[in-house]
Amino acid sequence: MKSKDLLRSLTFLFLLVSALNISGANKDELKISKLELGYPCPAIPFYYLKAELELPHPSIMEVEVVVNGKTLRFTNLHKESDKEDLNKPVLTHRPPSGAGLSQDNSVYNHPYVIGWVKWVPGAKYDVKVTVRMKKAAKSSENDLIISSVKSVTAPTESRVFDPAWNRYKSVVLSETAGIERKAEPVDVVLAFYPDELKDLKREIRVVAVDPQTHLLTEVPCQVYDIQEYLKEDDLSPDKEGKPTRQVPIWLPTVTARLAFLADVPAKTSRVFLIYYNNENAMAKTYLSDLRMQGDAPGLQIDNDQISVVLHPNSGHLDQIALKKRPDFPLYHRKETNGAIHWNPEIYTPPTPWTHTSDWKPPQNVKSLSGPVLASSEVWGNLRDIPQVDASVRYEFYPGKPYFISSSVLRINQTVNCLALRNGEIVIKRELITHAAWYDVVRDSVINYDITQMPDLTDLKMEADVPWITFYNEKTGVGFAGIQLSYANAGLESSPRLLNPFFYITGGPWIYWARALSLSFLSSNMQQMIPAMKGNVFSEKWAYLVYETAKGDKPYSPVIELQKKLTNPLRVQLVEEVDDRVSKTVTEIFIDKGKSGWEGRETGKHAVDK
Repeated sequence: MKSKDLLRSLTFLFLLVSALNISGANKDELKISKLELGYPCPAIPFYYLKAELELPHPSIMEVEVVVNGKTLRFTNLHKESDKEDLNKPVLTHRPPSGAGLSQDNSVYNHPYVIGWVKWVPGAKYDVKVTVRMKKAAKSSENDLIISSVKSVTAPTESRVFDPAWNRYKSVVLSETAGIERKAEPVDVVLAFYPDELKDLKREIRVVAVDPQTHLLTEVPCQVYDIQEYLKEDDLSPDKEGKPTRQVPIWLPTVTARLAFLADVPAKTSRVFLIYYNNENAMAKTYLSDLRMQGDAPGLQIDNDQISVVLHPNSGHLDQIALKKRPDFPLYHRKETNGAIHWNPEIYTPPTPWTHTSDWKPPQNVKSLSGPVLASSEVWGNLRDIPQVDASVRYEFYPGKPYFISSSVLRINQTVNCLALRNGEIVIKRELITHAAWYDVVRDSVINYDITQMPDLTDLKMEADVPWITFYNEKTGVGFAGIQLSYANAGLESSPRLLNPFFYITGGPWIYWARALSLSFLSSNMQQMIPAMKGNVFSEKWAYLVYETAKGDKPYSPVIELQKKLTNPLRVQLVEEVDDRVSKTVTEIFIDKGKSGWEGRETGKHAVDK
């Protein structure tokens, strides 16, 4: 009888120990329930690894992912409840600086982690995930560190870009206006480490990612405006031999602008990958219909839609023609310099009335020619007025019937004037029969027969008129301005603008212009108004030449383009975290004091108890 009792006791004890061992094993076990490699999509715009995890119990945590022996620097930790729309750009982002300043005190149970992995088709990847389970946001010696290892093989049927290009950046473009975009010009600023590139113009490639097939299609691109900052942070100890800081605050950097052409369907987001870091890359020539010829500033720019001639003295718009209607070019050539585009300008008597179009030549001239972007830029003092600087920049694209004009007027020293104007377009009167614009006060389009308009009679509108056009109802050719931006600002003093407005006036010519401060056309036309030191006036227009539409809205092509250009593609740049990026954050403050992070448990905003 006793032996039976002893046997029962031993059996019970064995089962109890086994249960405790199983419980202990489960307590310390991390499980990778699912491991996969994914293709770029708008929410995750890079080739990635996704690991779904099962923790032994809910916990605050940190995670590290190692792939084939290399620790990933770009990882995003998500709760299982995080549901991103993969077809839209990601909403939340935690940069390295955020991780360096603030710990995550969220509680996770079945999280998943996304990591940037430039995987190759058919290759095997050994993945180790390590989790630090914590009772508080800050780490401690009592934290439980658990790991799990699993392998995954990249799909063999996929096609990726040539692996000779070692790095890439990602751009997500989103269309918001409901308009199909074809070969839409896109411009982004990019930053690189100097050792990542040998010849940036030769190495860059841009590819579009098909969201269904994941196939890559190379698109025309153009690198320009490369700038270098090669100075290194000085980490030398201070006079007392103490370290100034442990990590550099900045690293040498090369920046560049990149223009490329993008197709984006209406109301969608698309991923474009920018490949670089291939010192053996051959120069790539992209062909387009964009052409620039002549000697600056008197350039001629053509594409398959328009032909533009810039004035040989000033580099300002002098003539423009629609390619399908070459017999009806638009021009001015009636007064002084004769250009179509006249300003910025200022009239400070007794100095003569001076426009940027009066430069002969400008003090500074710069032009750029390429398959995606051709540009002409002129700037300097206004003639005989060193107190005032101005600039005019034109940008042209392949296949587009418009170009972009940007101008800036800067007052270096206060001057008193009768006229301060911008945005002026002047065309020979006989070439135009009508003017039209959207009138915000009347909430309607005004279509005005200027053949019946007396000379030197003004048609007034608001300064922020969204669009304005001249056209000829007989030839069916029109010219329009679409206002993209307009700003007046001051450093030493706020702008002093006398009754700013936009207007049309007729004479031997017909022109529209912006009156920033124009007492010359006021009831008291001899009163001098100061243009204050430090004031800056800028604006940006799209200028379009077009064939008028049939029916009662001949200006309808202007309205269509205005919707597109005032709703540009939205751009989001996503980059891999480089290994040299520090895991701590150091800032230089101008005064000593609290940073605001002292004593903060981090993550969530605590409520005082």
